Amino acid sequence: MIQQYPSALLENAVNEFAKLPGIGRKTALRLVLYILRQDPSFAENLGEAIIQLRKEVKYCSVCHNISDAETCSLCSDPSRDASTVCVVENVREVMAVENTRQFRGMYHVLGGIISPMDGIGPSDLQIESLIQRVASGQIKEIILALSATMEGDTTNAYIFRHLAPYNIKISVIARGVSIGDELEYADEITLGRSIINRTLYNES
Repeated sequence: MIQQYPSALLENAVNEFAKLPGIGRKTALRLVLYILRQDPSFAENLGEAIIQLRKEVKYCSVCHNISDAETCSLCSDPSRDASTVCVVENVREVMAVENTRQFRGMYHVLGGIISPMDGIGPSDLQIESLIQRVASGQIKEIILALSATMEGDTTNAYIFRHLAPYNIKISVIARGVSIGDELEYADEITLGRSIINRTLYNES
């Protein structure tokens, strides 16, 4: 195979950066060359941060959010409403909802949504642990805050069906988020209003 770059080390670094989502080879090369122009300590700190992240990051034993401890800071906060749980697809949605400053309850991160086309079924997600949280009797309302896509709606329906036997309120965020939109890309005002104006799932 013909080497594209003047250095095999440079090419190897570009190949690794290009594996990141949304990063093509041109962008990867630009990032690698930027690192080369910096003080060596920059690369050392970057590498150490990535290694430490991968080795030491945890997932909250309660909500499955990313955490530095067994229980995340949100689940450990006594000022939050433990009776209301917002169900989201991934950690990015937790950050998006938190940025609205309109929600003071807890979260449950599914780790994805049901997508048969991608080979993702209910058993691949944190749905069973959500059912167990509801079964404990501490939760009064579940807010389904998944993306307004076919996969998101399928996941909402599956969760609703399995939580229906429990005497709790199950609501879904208002469709201020357009159908087909990914939740993480919604602006904070729209997302905040969607949470405040949520409706009962069986009336949506």
